[in-house]
Amino acid sequence: MSKITIVDLEVFFSVGVTDQERAKPQRLLVTLDMEFDFSSAARTDSITNTIDYHQVSQQVLQFGAGRDWKLIEKLATDLADMVLSRFNAQSVLVEVKKFPIPQARYVSVRLTKIRTGTVKRTASDSP
Repeated sequence: MSKITIVDLEVFFSVGVTDQERAKPQRLLVTLDMEFDFSSAARTDSITNTIDYHQVSQQVLQFGAGRDWKLIEKLATDLADMVLSRFNAQSVLVEVKKFPIPQARYVSVRLTKIRTGTVKRTASDSP
């Protein structure tokens, strides 16, 4: 399976356990790793046969408008659901990086969601 990846997209979302933390949007980095068979796009050189990563990034950038989350775990889950519902990815890995601890480079959560009805195959599954 092929992958399209957007790495460390900078967003400013209201996220945090306390009201004070959510009062002002904070910088987060979002990585999306989308599995999608783009062999048809490679053959035809047509964007209609692939996931338009520009459109994905624009949707993610706008995703936080008027919303807030207490946990980055919930944010990552909501982002994964959005990507699977609006784009034709077979699966999506979402990583959200937050910078709440001065002594740490970042804190992150990562999750993978698979489109319902999709069978995820690995090399060991091949005949």
